[in-house]
Amino acid sequence: MGGKNKQRTKGNLRPSNSGRAAELLAKEQGTVPGFIGFGTSQSDLGYVPAIQGAEEIDSLVDSDFRMVLRKLSKKDVTTKLKAMQEFGTMCTERDTEIVKGVLPYWPRIFCKISLDHDRRVREATQQAFEKLILKVKKHLAPYLKSLMGYWLMAQCDTYTPAACAAKDAFEAAFPPSKQPEAIAFCKDEITSVLQDHLIKETPDTLSDPQTVAEEEREAKFYRVVTCSLLALKKLLCLLPDNELDSLEEKFKSLLSQNKFWKYGKHSIPQIRSAYFELVSALCERIPQLMKEEASKVSPSVLLSIDDSDPIVCPALWEAVLYTLTTIEDCWLHVNAKKSVFPKLSAVIREGGRGLATVIYPYLLPFISKLPQTITDPKLDFFKNFLTSVVAGLSTERIKTSFSECSAVISAFFECLRFIMQQNLGEEEIEEMLVNDQLIPFIDAVLKDPRLQDGQLFNHLAETLSSWETKANVEKDDKTAHSLDKVLLNFWERLSEICVEKINEPEADVKSVSGVSNLLQVLQKPKSSLKSNKKKVGKVRFTDELPESNKENEKCVSSEGENSEGSELMTEPSLTHNCSDLISPLRKKPLEDLVCKLAMMSFNYVNEQKSEQHLRFLSTLLSSFSSTQVFKMLLGDEKWSIVKAKPLEIARLAQKNPAVRFLYQKLIGWLNEDPRKEAGFLVDILYSALHCCDNNMERKYVLDDLIEGDLKWNSILQVIEKACSSSDKHALVTPWLKGEIVGEKLVTLADHLCNKDLESSVSSESYFSERWALLSLVLSQHIKNDYLIGEVYVERIIVKLHETLSKAKELSEAENNDSSVSFICDVAYNYFSSAKGCLLMPSSEDLLLTLFQLCAQSKEKTHLPDFLICKLKNTWLCGVNLLIHQTGNTYKQSTFLCLSALWLKNQVQSSSLDIKSLQVLLSAVDDLLNTLLESEDTNLLGVYIGSVMPSNSEWEKMRQSLPMQWLHRPLLEGRLSLNYECFKTDFKEQDTKKLPSHLCTSALLSKMILVALKKEIVLENNELEKIIAELLYSLQWYEELDNPPIFLTGFCEMLQKMNITYDNLCGLGNTSGLLQLLFNRSMENGTLWSLIIAKLILSRSVSSDEVKRHYRRKEGFFPLTEGNMHTIQSLCPFLSKEDKKEFIAQCIPPLLAWTKEDLCSTNGGFGHLAIFNSCLQTRSIDDGELLHGILKILISWKKDHEDIFLFSCNLSEVSPEILGVNIEIIRFLSLFLKYCSSPLAESEWDFIMCSMLAWLETTSENHALYSVPLIQLFACVSCGLACELSAFFDSATLDTIGNLPVNLISEWKEFFSQGIHSLLLPLLVTVTESEDTSETSFQNAMLKPMCETLTYIPKDQLLSQKLPSRLVAGQKTNLPEYLQTLLNTLAPLLLYRARPVQIAVYHMLYKLMPELPQYDQDNLKSYGDEEEEPALSPPAALMSLLRTQEDLLENVLGCIPVGQIVTIKPLSEDFCFVLGYLLTWKLILTFFKAASSQLRALYSMYLRKTKSLNKLLYHLFRLMPENPTYAETAIELSNKDPKTFFTEELQLSIRETATLPYHIPHLACSVYHMTLKDLPAMVRLWWNSSEKRVFNIVDRFTSKYVSNVLSFQEISSVQTSTQLFNGMTVKARATTREVMATYTIEDIVIELIIQLPSNYPLGSITVESGKRVGVAVQQWRNWMLQLSTYLTHQNGSIMEGLALWKNNVDKRFEGVEDCMICFSVIHGFNYSLPKKACRTCKKKFHSACLYKWFTSSNKSTCPLCRETFF
Repeated sequence: MGGKNKQRTKGNLRPSNSGRAAELLAKEQGTVPGFIGFGTSQSDLGYVPAIQGAEEIDSLVDSDFRMVLRKLSKKDVTTKLKAMQEFGTMCTERDTEIVKGVLPYWPRIFCKISLDHDRRVREATQQAFEKLILKVKKHLAPYLKSLMGYWLMAQCDTYTPAACAAKDAFEAAFPPSKQPEAIAFCKDEITSVLQDHLIKETPDTLSDPQTVAEEEREAKFYRVVTCSLLALKKLLCLLPDNELDSLEEKFKSLLSQNKFWKYGKHSIPQIRSAYFELVSALCERIPQLMKEEASKVSPSVLLSIDDSDPIVCPALWEAVLYTLTTIEDCWLHVNAKKSVFPKLSAVIREGGRGLATVIYPYLLPFISKLPQTITDPKLDFFKNFLTSVVAGLSTERIKTSFSECSAVISAFFECLRFIMQQNLGEEEIEEMLVNDQLIPFIDAVLKDPRLQDGQLFNHLAETLSSWETKANVEKDDKTAHSLDKVLLNFWERLSEICVEKINEPEADVKSVSGVSNLLQVLQKPKSSLKSNKKKVGKVRFTDELPESNKENEKCVSSEGENSEGSELMTEPSLTHNCSDLISPLRKKPLEDLVCKLAMMSFNYVNEQKSEQHLRFLSTLLSSFSSTQVFKMLLGDEKWSIVKAKPLEIARLAQKNPAVRFLYQKLIGWLNEDPRKEAGFLVDILYSALHCCDNNMERKYVLDDLIEGDLKWNSILQVIEKACSSSDKHALVTPWLKGEIVGEKLVTLADHLCNKDLESSVSSESYFSERWALLSLVLSQHIKNDYLIGEVYVERIIVKLHETLSKAKELSEAENNDSSVSFICDVAYNYFSSAKGCLLMPSSEDLLLTLFQLCAQSKEKTHLPDFLICKLKNTWLCGVNLLIHQTGNTYKQSTFLCLSALWLKNQVQSSSLDIKSLQVLLSAVDDLLNTLLESEDTNLLGVYIGSVMPSNSEWEKMRQSLPMQWLHRPLLEGRLSLNYECFKTDFKEQDTKKLPSHLCTSALLSKMILVALKKEIVLENNELEKIIAELLYSLQWYEELDNPPIFLTGFCEMLQKMNITYDNLCGLGNTSGLLQLLFNRSMENGTLWSLIIAKLILSRSVSSDEVKRHYRRKEGFFPLTEGNMHTIQSLCPFLSKEDKKEFIAQCIPPLLAWTKEDLCSTNGGFGHLAIFNSCLQTRSIDDGELLHGILKILISWKKDHEDIFLFSCNLSEVSPEILGVNIEIIRFLSLFLKYCSSPLAESEWDFIMCSMLAWLETTSENHALYSVPLIQLFACVSCGLACELSAFFDSATLDTIGNLPVNLISEWKEFFSQGIHSLLLPLLVTVTESEDTSETSFQNAMLKPMCETLTYIPKDQLLSQKLPSRLVAGQKTNLPEYLQTLLNTLAPLLLYRARPVQIAVYHMLYKLMPELPQYDQDNLKSYGDEEEEPALSPPAALMSLLRTQEDLLENVLGCIPVGQIVTIKPLSEDFCFVLGYLLTWKLILTFFKAASSQLRALYSMYLRKTKSLNKLLYHLFRLMPENPTYAETAIELSNKDPKTFFTEELQLSIRETATLPYHIPHLACSVYHMTLKDLPAMVRLWWNSSEKRVFNIVDRFTSKYVSNVLSFQEISSVQTSTQLFNGMTVKARATTREVMATYTIEDIVIELIIQLPSNYPLGSITVESGKRVGVAVQQWRNWMLQLSTYLTHQNGSIMEGLALWKNNVDKRFEGVEDCMICFSVIHGFNYSLPKKACRTCKKKFHSACLYKWFTSSNKSTCPLCRETFF
């Protein structure tokens, strides 16, 4: 199409698209150029018109059409294809008038383009043509003549879709009746076009040699020739007879052309095929013309007879027959014997070269048309011909193809019969046909079973029948005599070859099988070939009688044939019907042959036990079962009774040789060593039974045999044969239904089921055979009836059921080889076959047991997996059968009733663990999905209804749920209680078994989930009730503090199974659910109230919906527990107005109660509880109201002081009084929290004195904390103390002004002291007991108590008198009271409750700065003599740290550094890690408080113990990869984000929302402190760590910590108040620099300290500024000193500078450097050089000397090398 993608040259106006070129041309010249196709001559344009003239074109053709027509003349295939499709569309869419304008140009385009190279274009052309025709209709007529020739060719296109499209167009133009007329109208033009194509055209004239490749030109030429030949044939066939004469001249001229005749030998098969088709048409339509051309036709057709191309062959043979028929003298023009027959013979001998099905059906017509002159001598010709046909049969190809084999055999017999018919009476030919052809042919086929598929025997039987029929009805004696003779000869010769095959000791299996098949087919009077094969065109001979054939055929086909395996089993009953129909000419010889063969086989069996002959005998007897045969077989043997047989049997045997044969011979054969395949012996048994006179005789015989003579495998085969054939079944029905068989089978079932209990060492097959027999009699139905008596079926099923029921008691190993697997197979077959039979009661019991085994876990049933799978398939099959029965299934079915009852008991028995429940739910799912298939739509609803517990049962299950769920609602104040209700507890229960309520609600939810998916409506609000109970179960689980793992697993299982509230509500109508929940909440309170709150909270229900249910506030009063709990749960969701109404209802009753009423639910307790709930949601902002209630409480104290539990023993106190105290304390806490108006002094006294008194009660009764209400009392008491502590702790000057005058001092001196003197000892006491987790209810009071203790002032902490606790051998400089405090509190950092750990941390944190001074006082005792003096931080903390390090090694030791560990909040590990990090925070706080000299000693100790290294490794497992605050990431994207390093950690006890961040944040905090306070030690660790860790630490510190620390360090320098005499210090934050200027007299020294980017890991660089008056060497030494200090000390820059200044001062004072470390002041212990050498008088630091001596192993002076004294 021209280079579309090329760059156009500037000024190049020529478009690259040929379409645009055409457009341009048209514009300039005003005409479509008349391109003319490559024709034979340019002048003859009769059928390719080119129209010129602008006026016409413009006036006729629409511009769009013009465009399309131009595109059609392009060379590009795609352009043409699209243009043609566009043309078709336009023809459909445009106006008829516009389309008509195209017609003058269409023929030219059509004629050219319909021969296009591309087949898609040709197809599109014909489709477009059809659309054009439909639009213009009869207006096409003027152009028909120019179109028709090409149109006919298009209909013969070799590309079928194009040809079909052309035919469719032709039919659209002309109805079938008009087609001949239309063809006749254009006949001359058509003939001219086609003749030109055949005679004149060449590949180069059809296509332009310059543009079209040679291959393409030739392909087009061959296609055009093929189409032209076929179009000529079509023309001949369509033309009316009267029009043919006028074309004779044209055809004459065509036939006179040699080029035409050469097409018969063309190399392209399509052309040859079309040529032969045309020849056939010419012979048929213009025979006279063909006779004239006989000399050309005959050789052209007959000499091509061996053309074996599959395309050519059918047309060729048709042409051969037409030639033989039309041209009588055709043989004059060819030499038959030398040219034609040898070719034909070669083709036939080779089996038709793969075209047997095409060629062979033509052989009979071919030989029937041969004149006698050609076939003489007849004998030789026919002999050779038939020999060739038989030879073709032996080719491998024919043997493997059934259709080809059939074609050859069929042709052989047709020709044989024809030759016999034509030559009857000519003995030579008759003998040749039988002896030389037919018999050898049969012999060959008998040897090769592959050829027997070709139905040779049926053809043979048909041939014999035709001869027999003819012999019987023929009037002419001579003909009849000839046929008799032929038949006699045939039987003699056949008998010979059969005897030859059988009469061998080792007879060939294939041959024997062939003989038996042959005899069976011959025994049938007339074999119908129609039933066995496709319809094949057959030749009928005139002298055969079709009527008799039809009758005989009917006889056979009505009986039907039953072929089993390869044996063509003929039913015995058939023999009787047919024996009379067999022609006498066949009957006698056939019977003789059978008897001869039977006897021969019998002898071989007796003498040599030949199984092959026995099988043959079986087949013979099946087909020819008559008493004569049996009699002959027995010969002269006398009947001898082996055992005492019943009289009837003896008589029968006497009378009937068949029965005698059975007893004397057959039983012996059957009981010989059991053959694998003894089916043929059973066939003999049936043949013998067939000879009995009636069914009773047969029953006697079989009953007698089954009692002792027949083995089980033989019985199995007898019954199998009966099932496979209705005739055989009819023979044995009375016996099968009889008592003897039934009882025998019941005994067998019993024996098999108990085989495990016996010690029979039988093989597996021994059992499987017997199981197969049981399966067969249970599952086989004939006419909807069991094989054996129904009563026996039931008894067998009962046996199976009993065995299955025992399976649970066996172990898994025993079950592996028990009979369960066999029972499954039997039951499965029974259920799957019992389609028409109703189930019996016993089989429903069996079904129930199968279901139960599948619905229980493996632990209970001890069944292996493969058996469970089998059982499942079996019971599903049974249920499937059950639900498809008619009638009211549920009432009728015991299975459905009992399974529902069993399910109900299972879930209510509390005996299921998660695994068992899952198995049960899975089985129920399968069951319900099967029930859904039932036609009875109510079935599922009824079933669910029967599993549903009653209301009382539900209540009982709810009460059996353990009550621990109440702990959390009580602690959080969501519910209030004033009675003791904690009866059940998990500890009493089995910890693995699920409570029955959970199981039942899960089961029913699963059931309704299945039902709802199919939109089944349930009755009696069952859906709402079930959802309510499921919510109850889930709420119960949710309220548990520390749910056991198996309960968590239960909830996960529900999620996985999609059993959720949302799913259930989404599927069904639950409009009444909320009302139901509300009613239950008002009635019972407790969990029901919490469910409503949960639904509102999770947005499943809106608070407006709830509002409808509490419109009348009065309805909640008088208060009951239910009403109170409902209000308490709804409080958070009520509007302020609603709450005010409730409060208004509560206030009046609070004023006027007696002592008893104060404690009741409808009294002070209940109303105060509701008031507290409203206050808790901050909905009361009325200060007067709160003060009013406080006054009421004060009045209660005056009137009924004994109700207030001040300093008393709680063991005797009633729960009602405890309840009311709890509510009062709660009120006071909330009052302090939310009341903003000031209190009077008396009110403060009441609150604070009561608080202290209640705390005393709490402290005294710690032994009773296990009682829930007392635990709750302790919680609220400590909570009140905590609120007060917080209040006074946060008091500012403004708030103090509003308080009574002495209140703060009273608080500090008395109340605060009182609180802590009670709580600290209590903490020690409580934590001495077994430490349970923070989340357990027993430790609930730890939270408020510990939080209160965090407010303890330092002085009170130091003045606490705790029992003395000192550890032997503990090194300490601390006074006893401090050491006791430390020893008491420090171990509590290990306590496994977070509140205790945090409280202890806060207390110890206050002590830490006090401790270093005691070491400072004793510092002098650490002399200089030690090698490297080290001092331990407080021993109590260090011993604690060692324990924690061991614990952490277990938790984190195995995790590589840098891999972040997430510690689950509140787990045991969480407490370990928390304690460890808090301990380090304390140690670092202590470290910070110490002087630099002490710090050197402490750090040396830490280095020795390697504790710090362990800490750092752990920190890099605990710090998060990205330590930024989650919520600030977006807000502060422009500023520096907040990180755990920039924000201070708030360790709160009550705030648990941030718990997941506690450990990561704390780890970051500790790392920050470590870098800040111990930089040198961290640096040392970092430099010595492996490369991977080195990089991780460097990356993390640089990114998150260095900036923070650098900034702090520089800031501390800037804000430092430390003044140096003679030295000034300045800091620059942006460049991270510190500049120090030292001035002494006229010497000025300037130093610049530069912090690295990974500070404090990298080295601090010290650069020199000015150095006036200092020697270079001295200057270097000092620079090195400062650098060393800053790198190796654990202190700040200011401290480093101070140390360096001291050094320089001393130097200027005249103190000399130590010559080992070149420093005046020692880097670690800050001492001066004191040890002097006696020889050289130089002084050294004692620590440096010690190191010198130990490392050099000498005691000489480092300078003068003299011995050092």
